[in-house]
Amino acid sequence: MPIRIEVAERRARLGRRHHLAPEARADDVTHAASSMVALHGTDPATIYLSARARVDGLTVDDLDRALYTDRSLVKHLAMRRTLFVFPAESLTFVQAGASNRVADTERRRLVREVEKAGLFDDGERWLREAGDAVLDVLSDGSPMSYSALRETIPLLDGSMTYGEGKSWGGQVSIGPRVLTVLSAEGKIVRATNDGAWRVSRNRWATTESWLGKPIEPCADSEGVAWLVRAWLRAFGPGTEDDVKWWLGATATAVRRALAASDVATVDLDGRTGYLLADDLDPVAPVAPWAALLPALDPTTMGWRDRDWYLGPHKELLFDGNGNAGPTAWWDGRIVGGWWQDEGGQVVLHLLDDVGAEARRSLEREADALAQWLGGARVMPRFPSPLTARRG
Repeated sequence: MPIRIEVAERRARLGRRHHLAPEARADDVTHAASSMVALHGTDPATIYLSARARVDGLTVDDLDRALYTDRSLVKHLAMRRTLFVFPAESLTFVQAGASNRVADTERRRLVREVEKAGLFDDGERWLREAGDAVLDVLSDGSPMSYSALRETIPLLDGSMTYGEGKSWGGQVSIGPRVLTVLSAEGKIVRATNDGAWRVSRNRWATTESWLGKPIEPCADSEGVAWLVRAWLRAFGPGTEDDVKWWLGATATAVRRALAASDVATVDLDGRTGYLLADDLDPVAPVAPWAALLPALDPTTMGWRDRDWYLGPHKELLFDGNGNAGPTAWWDGRIVGGWWQDEGGQVVLHLLDDVGAEARRSLEREADALAQWLGGARVMPRFPSPLTARRG
């Protein structure tokens, strides 16, 4: 019979593997990102707040150094067309296992849309020539902003109408879409940032000039299998649906990756789950811990089935598109949310009666986070319904 993994065991694994329990902190930000496979990067502030929650004493400069000086971490478009921050050493497998698929989808969509909009008769040729022009301009190794690239490359100019006649309609520029395709293909990367840590005003560089070498190719199936094993090491146990959702792949691809890996099936309250075969021993319990995680934190977003750590709070803490807002955690489960008031103070909103000890611990976390932010206000790109109705 498969080993049964209780919820308490899953929460203990979460606290240790995700470096959220004080006794299991990561050594540095690169270690934290590697342990999570990647940090979410869609919201610029999330990268820093996720790292701060896992690395004692982390500063903004520590993460900037890893991103822009040491370049041990790289922003890259991957699973579910989402921007992540990966350890540079993992890019070969990430590119093959996720980014190639995203790049193919984005390329075909852009070609189809520019032809439909009447901008180009041969969208494929335009995209190829525009991409080549970007790579040529960036070939000297100097990072450039999108604005500078657009001024230099006429092929990036132009826009399309979307949602015509709708209140949410407007114009969308085609130039950034070209950069999206090139970045998903692994040819260019988001290099330096001209803005503060809470905003994204990145400059672009070729991958080879920024990292010193291009991304080495490998078979897509090898990349998918690597990502599935990395997910199981960080997030396991989990179901096939969990892996499929996180990876943004087909069920067939996930099943092939599981079959190609040394995994064991486990019982998750009557559902079939998976763990790496060398990871079946129970982990040691951790002392109760408190954490305030930012919107889109990789722990909050790590599984499709979230009942065991989210409970009944989905409608308040996730928006209609499945984006998680800021969350408050106690001992391996989500118990509420948080936001900042006009003065920058962190405000808790607990949805469960967690008891006096837990409340005091969370309040200490709120004070520590406010002190770390130093009055800077973080406005999530995807506020949760709970945050939106605060007051």
